[in-house]
Amino acid sequence: MTTDEKLQHFMDICMEDARDKSARLYDEYAAALEQAFEEHKEDATRRLSMQLQGESEKIGREINKKLALAQINIKRELSKHQEELKDKLFVEVQNMLADFMRTPEYITLLERQITEAQKIAGDKELVIYMDPADEPLLHSLSVQNRNALRLSAYSFSGGMRAVIPHAHILIDNSFETKLDEARRTFQFDLGGKDHE
Repeated sequence: MTTDEKLQHFMDICMEDARDKSARLYDEYAAALEQAFEEHKEDATRRLSMQLQGESEKIGREINKKLALAQINIKRELSKHQEELKDKLFVEVQNMLADFMRTPEYITLLERQITEAQKIAGDKELVIYMDPADEPLLHSLSVQNRNALRLSAYSFSGGMRAVIPHAHILIDNSFETKLDEARRTFQFDLGGKDHE
């Protein structure tokens, strides 16, 4: 083999080795790039997922906040309307009580309340106060019950109040107290038949 041939053979072997090394390096580099790309994709997907979750939670909080504010406003409006209706209802009840106070049933109610107060007092001193509006009834009720009734210095919208001084007992059957108690405990039932 001549020197040129040897050189050519050597060059061929070197070139083939260089091509093999180059192909191997290229494959390793491509694999490293592919792995880096996959890791970047996974990282980007994970960050996007976290960002989407964060945004979803933020939107959820905003929706809940707006919903809570809307519920508060609705409750406030409902409460306002309920109070207006309650006011109208109790004005109507007061008017009905005023009408009732002009009936014989009212006198019967007063007589029953006075009798019950006398039973509670027994033989103890009893002072019965009548509403100033009931002054025309005072004499007839005093005679029937053999008890001195007194007119109250202020109105309590009808009914009667009695005091047993020695026992420190107040019997309050005034319409004012009953109305105040009814108003304080009154609630609208908004459930209806379908919500029982």
